[in-house]
Amino acid sequence: MISVNNLSFSYPTQGFSLRIPELSIQQSEKVAIIGPSGAGKTSLLKLLAGILVPQQGKISIDDVGIHQLSDAQRRDFRISRIGIIFQDFELMEYLNTRDNILHPFRISRALKLNASVRNRCDELADELGIADKLKQLSQSLSQGEKQRVAICRAMLPEPDVILADEATGNLDPANKSKILDALFRSVEKRDATLIAVTHDHELLDRFDRVIDFKQFYQQAASA
Repeated sequence: MISVNNLSFSYPTQGFSLRIPELSIQQSEKVAIIGPSGAGKTSLLKLLAGILVPQQGKISIDDVGIHQLSDAQRRDFRISRIGIIFQDFELMEYLNTRDNILHPFRISRALKLNASVRNRCDELADELGIADKLKQLSQSLSQGEKQRVAICRAMLPEPDVILADEATGNLDPANKSKILDALFRSVEKRDATLIAVTHDHELLDRFDRVIDFKQFYQQAASA
């Protein structure tokens, strides 16, 4: 499903270097990524999403070479095939919950907004317990509710891959468990692959596999 080979990426002005000789993640697998701050975990998610481009190496998702696509092709692939749950949610404060969930369909030619999508939006909101919040502005929502909106938005295009950057960060223990439950249900229902960066080590036993980024950080530091 996801294959990374001989990847090399750096921010020259920041003295940051990331090297991943090989990484493979299977379809429907739920993978947690842990490791020290600054090791490149978020950078890897951005590379997988095509937001960043490696200086060297290959990244393939479902046999599509992300590293070979143009900017426009990467953007269309990302919006239609990859769902991203950002650490800071990235909701539009001037939009209500429904319009935030539907937002990707209004800004991309790769997605078509129709009655079926609108129905799926309402179903996802109900599934994640925010059906009664659809008309509320995002600025009036709690942290947990905003996270649910972000999950709905990521899942709406029915992507093959979900990339979650600290999806349970800044939440109390009870809400962390609820958010993860909702995310896992949604991913499993749609047979999607989940890659989640997390510092919540107490949640790791719920994932199929844990990748400790320390190995790549050490390789980069010694290279």
